[in-house]
Amino acid sequence: MSTGVEPGDRQDKSVIAVRGLSKTYASGFKALKNIDLDVRRGEIFALLGPNGAGKTTLISIVCGIVRPGEGSVRVNGCDIVRDYRKTRSMIGLVPQELTVDAFVSPWTTASLSRSMFGKRADPAYIEKVLKDLSLWDKRDDQIIALSGGMKRRVMIAKALAHEPDILFLDEPTAGVDVELRREMWKLVHQLRETGVTIILTTHYIEEAEEMADRVGVISHGELILVEDKNELMRKLGKKRLTLHLQEPMERIPAGLENYGLELTEDGGKLVYTYDTRAERTGITALLADLNRAGMRLSDLETRQSSLEEIFVDLIREER
Repeated sequence: MSTGVEPGDRQDKSVIAVRGLSKTYASGFKALKNIDLDVRRGEIFALLGPNGAGKTTLISIVCGIVRPGEGSVRVNGCDIVRDYRKTRSMIGLVPQELTVDAFVSPWTTASLSRSMFGKRADPAYIEKVLKDLSLWDKRDDQIIALSGGMKRRVMIAKALAHEPDILFLDEPTAGVDVELRREMWKLVHQLRETGVTIILTTHYIEEAEEMADRVGVISHGELILVEDKNELMRKLGKKRLTLHLQEPMERIPAGLENYGLELTEDGGKLVYTYDTRAERTGITALLADLNRAGMRLSDLETRQSSLEEIFVDLIREER
């Protein structure tokens, strides 16, 4: 399987470089096991994994919230332990939980966050952030009066207020309806266009499929795969060939069992699943056997497996 470190990668391409990172908590639970990962400058990187896989621990270590155990993490070439203040100032974090004062305004929230990082006041920049996030008209409203989607945007404004190079989004659309989720996707792409590197964790596989350039899968504290999203789907994806029959059937004829065909409930379609990586898909032989069996087709269609199906298969293999 692929790791996050490719031979020949140049260090200056990596905005985050994780080497041999492990973390064991006082309880004895080993949350991370020898993680190696490079996050490239300017990319959108999605970290996928089930609950308890180690996603939050990894993010918390990079952001300086949790101390690492073994190994090292460098942000823009700076060690996160020795150069804590410097590396932390390069990072914006949007946690899953709302961590803002409900009775202050978006303007005040962003301005205070900027000052906490030692940045000189810059009203013009705060104005730009709030406008970019469609919060300008709500800049003086109390956060408690805002919608759930607007509160998420305030969290992002707070994280961006000190002009970080890197933005972590932990479950950015959890509890948000589909329309707002798509608005957030658009916003993330806009942020990437300004040069911000974005790392997100998500339970919504479609979110990673929509937004990410690369995908990392973590399970039981181990990074089991890091791959370009499109390449991952090409290499590990399967295709389904659906054969529409001119005449419905009650059962699959003898002699076709080896193809692993599925017959739909109405008997009108046969579904054949094949591996895109195989030298031979078996489709030519299948069509020939169907013809010999006297079965006539009215149509056929193919569908590539989704990132969600690939993810589920990967996790199942690890268990």
